[in-house]
Amino acid sequence: MFHKAIIFSLGMLTLAGCDAQKKTKTPEPTSGTTSPMNETKNAAQQGGIIYLNQGDNKFLKEYEMNVTFKGISEDSRCPEGANCIWAGVAVAQIEVMGTYSRPMILSLATTENAGRNFHQSQEFNGYTISLEEVSPFPKADGGAKALEGKYKVGITIKKTEGSGDPTRK
Repeated sequence: MFHKAIIFSLGMLTLAGCDAQKKTKTPEPTSGTTSPMNETKNAAQQGGIIYLNQGDNKFLKEYEMNVTFKGISEDSRCPEGANCIWAGVAVAQIEVMGTYSRPMILSLATTENAGRNFHQSQEFNGYTISLEEVSPFPKADGGAKALEGKYKVGITIKKTEGSGDPTRK
């Protein structure tokens, strides 16, 4: 009988110890803090523009799609401090993948020129994805090659007019 009491007591102490560990690992949220998810959304999306550094991959729950900034395939923009005849263009490679679709790479340009196949916007899964900005600008001394891996893009995603699916935004 005495050994049953000891085993029961050890079992209760073990359970009490587990409960104490759970309380120390998960602190109580305070009313003044925001969740890390909201901070990430606010930092990545400002004024409707979603910012991505080169190589960034983000899942956008509100659009049910994954967006990856693969890189810049062309950057012929006029370098800072130079006089140019043509302003030039930067073409960003943005990979998009819907929850139920295969990945697709969109080539989005800073300027619209159908003759050279430059488009600022393209459609994907009922949304229009547009390139709003590419930074930084090339410098006269290093050019676009010096900026490899340092690019940052701003895109917007809007529901395509008349897409016909009332369940999506």
